[in-house]
Amino acid sequence: MECKILNIWLRNLLLNFTPEQFKMFKDFTSQLDVEQSMFPFPDGEERLVLRTPHSDICFTFSITEWEDFQMAMEEAEYMQQVYQLIHH
Repeated sequence: MECKILNIWLRNLLLNFTPEQFKMFKDFTSQLDVEQSMFPFPDGEERLVLRTPHSDICFTFSITEWEDFQMAMEEAEYMQQVYQLIHH
C-alpha cells in the first residue's frame, strides 16, 4: 500500500503500475477491438496480440487468457477502491 504500485500477476506475466498508469492501461485494454487483435499462430490457435509501447515486445493471449486478464484487472481496480476507502 505504501509504495503506491499495483501489481497484476497472471501466470507468467507480472505488470507493475502506478494508479494513474493502471487506469490508462485498463482503459486502453477495455477499448481494444478483440476481433481486430486476433491472429492465427503456427500451432493453429488464434491469439489476441497486445502491442506495448516497445515495438519489439507484444503479449499474446488466448480468448480464455484474455478474459482472465481482464478479470484480474477488474479485481485490481476493485481492491484499489477498497484500500482507498479503508485508508481515507
